[in-house]
Amino acid sequence: MTLEAILPPERTLFGVPGGSKKRVLEFFSTFIAQNTPSLDSQEVFGRLIARERLGSTGIGNGVAIPHARSPHCKGPIAGFLKLVEPVDFDAIDGEPVDLIFVLLVPEEADDAHLALLAQVAGVMNDAETRGRLRRSESQRELHERLIEAIRRQG
Repeated sequence: MTLEAILPPERTLFGVPGGSKKRVLEFFSTFIAQNTPSLDSQEVFGRLIARERLGSTGIGNGVAIPHARSPHCKGPIAGFLKLVEPVDFDAIDGEPVDLIFVLLVPEEADDAHLALLAQVAGVMNDAETRGRLRRSESQRELHERLIEAIRRQG
């Protein structure tokens, strides 16, 4: 399972309003549930927030990778959000976050989950990639640059 396969253009969101970590996770939960009939927005939100309570998924450099397991998730689901304004995400470097890669995986997806998280971290740890994503001016451009980065890393 590759990131490219689970991140279609329609789940790459450009110009998402920020506000707060909670508001961003609520936004994504509602969005993903509207597009995935097996998922409930409150359940997804609850799982993402529960994971954040274990420790922030803000990995530094303005990037967060919120992720959770869901028994209603039939396969891995990815989403990418570029926020209009950065939000405090309790990141390890204390910097606000504007690039958010969300990952939902089935309850039993251990190795696949870890491999996808490692792949996301690898892509998002590249300063050039982050710069290109931040300079994107449309949803299409954002998705194309993200897929290019995933392919380069793979």
